[in-house]
Amino acid sequence: MKRNTKNIGLGVEPLAAASAPEVTDLNPNHLYAIIDIETTGGQPAQDKITEIAIFIHDGQQIVDKYSTLVNPQRPIPYFISQLTGITDEMVQDAPKFYEVAKEIVEFTEGKVFVAHNVRFDYSFIKKEFADLGFTFQRKTLCTVRLSRKLIPGLPSYSLGKLCKSIEIPLLQRHRAIGDAEATAKLFDKLIKINRPVVDGNMHMAAETSQALKQEIKTSLLPPNISKEQVDALPMVPGVYYFYNEQGEVIYVGKSINIKKRVIQHFNIDYKSRKSLDFKNNIADISYELMGNELVALLFESAEIKRMKPQYNRQQRRSVFNTGIFVYEDSNGYKRMTFGSVNKADDKSMTPLVALSNHYKAKGFLFHKVAKYNLCQKLCDLYKTNGACFDYQVHQCQGACIGKESPEEYNQRVEQAIDSFTYEHNSFVILGKGREPGEKSVVVVEHGIYLGFGFIDETFSASSLSDFREVITRYNDNKDIQQIIRGHMRSKHKDRVIVFE
Repeated sequence: MKRNTKNIGLGVEPLAAASAPEVTDLNPNHLYAIIDIETTGGQPAQDKITEIAIFIHDGQQIVDKYSTLVNPQRPIPYFISQLTGITDEMVQDAPKFYEVAKEIVEFTEGKVFVAHNVRFDYSFIKKEFADLGFTFQRKTLCTVRLSRKLIPGLPSYSLGKLCKSIEIPLLQRHRAIGDAEATAKLFDKLIKINRPVVDGNMHMAAETSQALKQEIKTSLLPPNISKEQVDALPMVPGVYYFYNEQGEVIYVGKSINIKKRVIQHFNIDYKSRKSLDFKNNIADISYELMGNELVALLFESAEIKRMKPQYNRQQRRSVFNTGIFVYEDSNGYKRMTFGSVNKADDKSMTPLVALSNHYKAKGFLFHKVAKYNLCQKLCDLYKTNGACFDYQVHQCQGACIGKESPEEYNQRVEQAIDSFTYEHNSFVILGKGREPGEKSVVVVEHGIYLGFGFIDETFSASSLSDFREVITRYNDNKDIQQIIRGHMRSKHKDRVIVFE
């Protein structure tokens, strides 16, 4: 076959003759399986494949292809049929995945698994094989990442817009056969960029070959993140930030090993369309060293509440208007109740714990009533002049009508309070710092978290006020209290200084 010896026009300037590219040959046995699939939805855990197409490329040209509809054994949602054109009637007599699994194995075995946003297609196929009891594992290559590397500066790297930018015909869009063929042609163009001719034969430019090898190793990284960025991350405790291309923080996380945790983010199998969008939106990474897990957890929680990043679902709530309080009534019974944290009567000056609203507070108290066999009436959950409802069904021991003594009832109230308050009223936690000779300081005063900071070996303190001077102040809330209580109950090695 006669081959085109001209540089392929992809908006990339050919190298000058004086600096002709170094040449290299691909391993002739190194084949590529370019794959696209259509599915019933975006979540591998619950959705199924409806079509698969595979184009085999030998490093020089497309040499084989395979495609088939697949019966997903479940209805195809209407909006998916509208997008792909694949209907329930079309797949009714198509083979089921287990009937084409052997062919997929044979077509991809010993080859690099190539796809546009490879994590999507690879995760679905892995899940289909896992459902059959088999492990599907291949080297992968993402043409989004490879395109960004070899054709920088394009307005978009989505398959449709990318193909339009570099004049690749894209027929049968959102059908596996059409998208896979376009991806195969894209791959063919990418590996032939600036391809020199030596002794009448075409070779791959060393620059392109190196990019190809590098992307096979790092194909599961987000398209905008380089191996060098990940390699530069420290393997110590801290808080890390993911940014989008506009420089906005889209996720905040913490770890005792920043680099390891970030890599785990990128290596986790794709679970949903949202997780793929999250990964593809990551354009930069930064971090703050914290020295130990406790302060990393505390700082992460504060940063999430401050920034409210798009992809942090937990701990985003920053307003805690309702408190859980305790007081002793005229009959000597300790009573838990709830109300506004700003309410200034005798029983609610200092909340034991702050929650986001009255609904959450009532749920919290109902849980404590059930777990510690408390009285609904004495927890302001049942309004009555007589016995509470639980007493009538023999679940309350009668504190509401004076049948149970205050001493007996109050013991269980104390157990309930101990489950969500600190063992000590005022204390300082001294932990490992960010560097040798440094310590972290976490301060809790009268049951309220004040904040954390760092001290060096020259610091000396004789009172709690000395520690207050060296911390940065942060807000106290239910999430923070859970973090500190969990740490105090763990087998930590920090020094705890108690102030009575």
